[in-house]
Amino acid sequence: MALINITSPHTRGAISTGELMRLVIYATLPGIAALIYFFGVGVLINLVLACISCVAFEALVMKLRHRPVNFYLKDCSALVTAILLAVSLPPYCPWWLIVAGSFCAIVLAKQLYGGMGFNPFNPAMVAYVLLLISFPLQMTTWATPSAMLIDGQTLPSFVAALEKVFFGTQIDGYASATVLDLMKQNSALVLDELYAKESAFNTGVWAGAGWEWVNLGFLIGGLFLLYKKVFTWHAPISMLLSLTIVSAIFYDAGSSQSSGSPLFHLFSGATMLGAFFIVTDPVSSAVSVRGRIIYGALIGLVIYVIRTWGTGYPDGIGFAVLLLNFAAPFIDYYTTPRTYGHSKPRRATDSKPRDGGH
Repeated sequence: MALINITSPHTRGAISTGELMRLVIYATLPGIAALIYFFGVGVLINLVLACISCVAFEALVMKLRHRPVNFYLKDCSALVTAILLAVSLPPYCPWWLIVAGSFCAIVLAKQLYGGMGFNPFNPAMVAYVLLLISFPLQMTTWATPSAMLIDGQTLPSFVAALEKVFFGTQIDGYASATVLDLMKQNSALVLDELYAKESAFNTGVWAGAGWEWVNLGFLIGGLFLLYKKVFTWHAPISMLLSLTIVSAIFYDAGSSQSSGSPLFHLFSGATMLGAFFIVTDPVSSAVSVRGRIIYGALIGLVIYVIRTWGTGYPDGIGFAVLLLNFAAPFIDYYTTPRTYGHSKPRRATDSKPRDGGH
């Protein structure tokens, strides 16, 4: 009798890092398309400059470390960092801001810790927060979304955008405050009055002109990644659920102390980008199931606190993520299951050695 050897149909090879990163890049496309539609070609310029800068810095560091450059560039991790940084920066921002952010993300936040897999903080968020603290004016000057343009105004042309980015040429009427900025600037108004007064609010359905569609785009991309099992649901869903619950508790449309409905917080700013593309970073987040739930929930809570009671920074996702990146090892210590037969390690505060140790 002949022995027939057939490979099981359910046998699959592990997905490579490069394939994983390319899936993440594909998932950002709906959100990027919405950004380009509402804010124009400046978004594309951000992406091109960030991708070139991040890849160049990655190649330079690999060369200095005497590592095979092509091998490390193939994993596409530098491109993912570049895209996350580019969509976080205001369109038409100065070129040097993007280059400086790329340097901070790749060299300072990633390679100085040993490269991918060793960085304790999310590189894109490290760069974003450093730029926000150092250059608050450039980092909070967002373009006017197309839904708010009036009297024959149009989004900047490609030539005008290049002149603005590289030479600082002014574009009349191109800049406006985001809905989160307006919420802070008009804190004395009740929400009904704010919606009636500001066109950024009354041209949107849930969260202001353009931003709700941008967040829907990143939500679609995030659901695609969940379907592909790139990450588990625990961290992103717990972050969104936490943000929803706390905003519902403090929501009162008839009070000047209210800071927006749950839908407003879910579909404004960088909520969906943060939930599905930043909080889910496997290197800088908690590792256990319980840990990821706690990690995501605390990020949602901190985001709401900064948006509502913080001063100077309207969104807060970058600060929330970095704060919980710092706390992730502590969360893992108390939530990671122990191997059968092993107890938790002795804490430094224990004064007496165990089991007769010296």
